[in-house]
Formats: sequence, structure tokens, C-alpha cells
Amino acid sequence: MTKTFDTKPFDRATTRHTATWPLLRRLIATYLRPYRWTLAQAVMWMALAAITTGAMAKLMEPIIDEVFQNRNQAMLFPVAAGVLTAFALRGISTYFHSVQMNQIGQRIVADVQSDMYAHLLRSDLSFFHGTSAGQLISRMVNDVGLMRLAVAECLTGLGKSVLTLVILVAVMFQQDWVMATGAFLAFPIASYFVASIGKRLRKVSANTQAELGHFSTILNQTLQGARHVKAYGMEAYERDRVGGIIENLYNLIHKGFKVSAMSGPITEVLSGLAIVSVIVYGGFQVINGTRTAGALFSFITAFLLAYEPMKRMAKLNGQLQGGLAAADRVFALLDTAPSIVDRPGAKALEVARHDIRFDRVEFSYGDDKQALHGISIEVPEGQTVALVGPSGAGKSTLLNLIPRFYDVTGGAVLIGGVDVRDATLSSLRNEIALVSQEVALFDDSIRANIAYGRLGASEDEIVAAAKGAAAHDFIIGLPDGYDTMVGEFGVKLSGGQRQRISIARAMLRNAPILLLDEATSALDTESERAVQGALRTLQHGRTTLVVAHRLSTIVDADRVYVIHDGRVAETGTHAELLRQDGIYARLWGMQSGSGQGGADLGGAELGEAEPAVTPRI
Repeated sequence: MTKTFDTKPFDRATTRHTATWPLLRRLIATYLRPYRWTLAQAVMWMALAAITTGAMAKLMEPIIDEVFQNRNQAMLFPVAAGVLTAFALRGISTYFHSVQMNQIGQRIVADVQSDMYAHLLRSDLSFFHGTSAGQLISRMVNDVGLMRLAVAECLTGLGKSVLTLVILVAVMFQQDWVMATGAFLAFPIASYFVASIGKRLRKVSANTQAELGHFSTILNQTLQGARHVKAYGMEAYERDRVGGIIENLYNLIHKGFKVSAMSGPITEVLSGLAIVSVIVYGGFQVINGTRTAGALFSFITAFLLAYEPMKRMAKLNGQLQGGLAAADRVFALLDTAPSIVDRPGAKALEVARHDIRFDRVEFSYGDDKQALHGISIEVPEGQTVALVGPSGAGKSTLLNLIPRFYDVTGGAVLIGGVDVRDATLSSLRNEIALVSQEVALFDDSIRANIAYGRLGASEDEIVAAAKGAAAHDFIIGLPDGYDTMVGEFGVKLSGGQRQRISIARAMLRNAPILLLDEATSALDTESERAVQGALRTLQHGRTTLVVAHRLSTIVDADRVYVIHDGRVAETGTHAELLRQDGIYARLWGMQSGSGQGGADLGGAELGEAEPAVTPRI
């Protein structure tokens, strides 16, 4: 359970620290532009809220001068009505722009998550093997959530604050441009400090999101491997390991808050200096009779009302920088282009026959070690060909090249004489059914898991497939029959039951090419015998390539290839290979108990699939 994942290549791509404006432009152009009319309406309501705020500041002058000082009764109710109208209009406009901006934010979350999920489905297996599920889930949940804050709340707050600030500044300049100029000298200074703080917040936020991804990864591994954690008594180790991550998260989040909170005292001090200047300068004017008390109070009210959006903008900058850091990580994921894609001009696979040919195939996983060395193999249409050999020899790698889970680095894989790279991925994989030793069941009903092989299949077809896979009897014995929920990864079923559900899924698909990768490895002897009979029926008339551990399951294969060190070491039927008295004969002797010695396989044991292609999510 201490196994870790090499996510460094992807992590480097996710910490690009793209500049603020390019990120904002991309975010707006890609995800905000489709909702520009809703945004325009929201801005209209924001403008109305800003205007009413300015009107409230302006109303302070007649309230002080006419009502309080001059005791003008005729002005009392009109001024009161004006104040009430301003508050009502601001409340209504605030409601509408908040609802509309929240709608935009939630739509952007849905759009980004849909794009990310679609992108992940198009990604190569090598991408998933090099990136943990926790990292990907963190991007789809945590990062996208921060993007919603950046778009909905930050843009709403910034938009409203800027408009309010503009209106109030206009009111102040209309009253006294000299005093307004002096008062707003504090704003550029505050903006400089806010921008500096924003850069630090962006870095802290990026580190926090990366640590959250690490946290999700460890949780995913530990919860999935709870059985092994308990079996090996590793509870204390896992508690300490996760405790360290939680402590790192605490430190990062607390550091981010401290950096963000620095904007508070800066704006408070600068605003205090500005308001003191206004009071002193305006006070002298009131004392000298060049300005009324109402005019000064109206100016001070406008300044105080302008101070709030300025302070709010400083706080929102922290959320915006966090959202942009998250957007950078999300866009990095979306910019990771898959390498297994349709070639330009690729056509649907339409062949008269479904034979498979490996033509001098070479393959490497990207490291210095080559997995396959010029292998040539023929799988005639309608026949069954088996691949046997030690672990790591390249058997499952060969299987994975047929549906283009990986692409060859040399040579070609052909179906019906057509290079699989010249066919569209959808048409190629539509011709293939796969049953592997790594059973993939979804947390759904047994019926849904079988029907995954062919959506829209009838109940009779699903039952027939289950019967063919020797699964029907145990299914109807379950409390809910075909409606039984299998749990995450089929945890509520035994290994043999999971494998039979997987075989039923392949039977339902009814594809002309059948790939069996240790298909019966999890079955007991009785179940294996039943499934082998079903598989023989399924293989009839189909082109079948089998990766086998138990040699007894492939004695009837039309041809057997012994793969060793990425090369074809022997080939022939079961009987012919026994007569050759080579690697295959020795392997047969070890498994059948006939007493024959073991071949020199470099210390490798027969059976397991190549570690390099074992899924890690």
C-alpha cells in the first residue's frame, strides 16, 4: 500500500504559472462568452445597484441641509421617499444580478467538468498509468469549484464594486474635484500592494491545490486497499502519512489566509489617512462658510461607501488568484493531447475477413527498454491463437496493440490486411470484445454491467449471455437477481463471479474478434470448466487471441506462440510444441506435474500480465 505514482510529467504541465490576463482571456472566451447575454443583463442590474448607491450618498446633502438644518418640512417626505426607493431598487437589482451570476458560474462548472470528462475519456491508457485518480478527481472537483468562485462570485463582486466605485467617484468629483483628487491618492497605492499580494496568493493557491490532489490520491489508494492495510497492520503508518499531508494543507491554507488578510490593514491605514484629510480640509471649508455641512457629509458618505467596494475588491483578488491558479491546472489537463487518435483520412474498418497479423512489430513504453523486438504473428480468421510465456515477456502488450490502447513503435498490426492505425478508433474497437484478468465492474446492477457490452440489448439477450458465461445460476440465487448491485469494482461478488459477469458482457457484444487476457484466471476448477465450454462456443467462427497462464486451457488452440523477452521463441500446436521439448514442454511439465525440469526463463514465473500495462486507477 505504500506504492506511489509517477505523476511528475503531468504535474510539471499543471504548474505553468500562466500570466493572469491570458488566463482570464481564455476563461472568458471559452466559458463565459456563451452566456454573454445573461452576463449583459447581470451587468445592467449591477449598474442599477451602483447608481442607487451613489444616489444614497447624494441624498445625504438635502437630508442634512434642508431637513436637519433648515427644518424644511416640505422636503421631509420627498427625501424619505427617495431613500426608500434607492434601498428598494438596490435590493431588487442585487437579487437579480446575484442570481444571474450564480447561474453563469454553475453553468461554467458544468461545462468545464463535461469538457474534462470527455477529454479524459479520449486520453490514452499511458496517461492514466502515469496520473493518479486522486489528482484527476481533485481537478474535476476542487479546481473547478475554485473556478466557479472566480467567475461567479469574483466577477460579480468585482463588477459591482467597480461600477459602484465609478458612480461614487463621479459624485465626489461633482462635489469637489480637489478634495476628491486628494482622497483618491490612496487608491493607486492600495492597488499596488493588492497586486503584490495577489502574486503571492496565486503561488500559495497552486501549491494548496497540488497538495489537495496528493491528499485525494492517498485517500483513494488507502480506501481501496483497506483490506491490505488491516492485513499488514499498517493503520498507524497510514494515519501518520495522511496526518502529515493534512498538516501541510493546514499550513498552506493558513499561509494563504495570512497573505490575503494583509490587504485589510493596508487599505484600512490608507483609507484612514484619506478620510482624515477629507475631514480636515472639508472642516475648514464648513467653518469658513464656503461649504455646507450637508455637502461635506454627502462627500464623506460617498467616500465611505466607495471604501467598502475598494476593500471588497482587495479581498476578492485573493479568491480570483486562487481561481486562476485552478484554471491554469484545469487548462493544463485539457491541453494534454492524447497520442492515440484517428489519423487524418482514417476510415471505418470494413474488411471481408477478420484475420490479425503482427508484421515485425516493435514496441517500447518510452523508456530505454524495448518490450517487443520485431514480432510477426498470424491469427487466421475464425481460429484461436494462444500466447504463453513468462511474466513481462510481452503477451499482454501484444494484445493491447490490437485495439490501439498503444501504438506500435515499429512494424504494423493489421486486421483483414488493413493497418489498425488507418481505421477509426470507434470502428476498430466495435469489432473487438475483450475479457481480461482485471475485471472492471461498475457500481451498478448486474444487468447494467452485462448490458455494458451492448447498450440497448433486450432482457432475453442479457440472460442468454449470462447463461453462456455460466453466470445465470448464481445471479438468480442472489436476493435481487439481475437487479443486484455489485458495489464498487464488484466488491460484493466473488472473484469468479466477477469474471463470469465480464465474460457475459463479452458474449453479449458478439464481436468478430475476441481477446482473452487470462480470462479464466480467477475461476475455480468447476467454474473454469463450465466457462471454458462457453468460451469454446463463443470462439467458434471468431478470430480469437488468448493470453494464457494455465496451459490446460489452450491445448485445443489452433496455434500457440511462446513469447520470451519480447520475441517469438517457439510456435506450433500443443502437440507439436511438446515434441519440440523446449520452453513450452518444460512449462507444461511444471504445470501438469509430469516431472520435467524448468526452462531458463531468467527467474520469471509464468502467469502475470506485464506490470507496465497494469491500470493504476
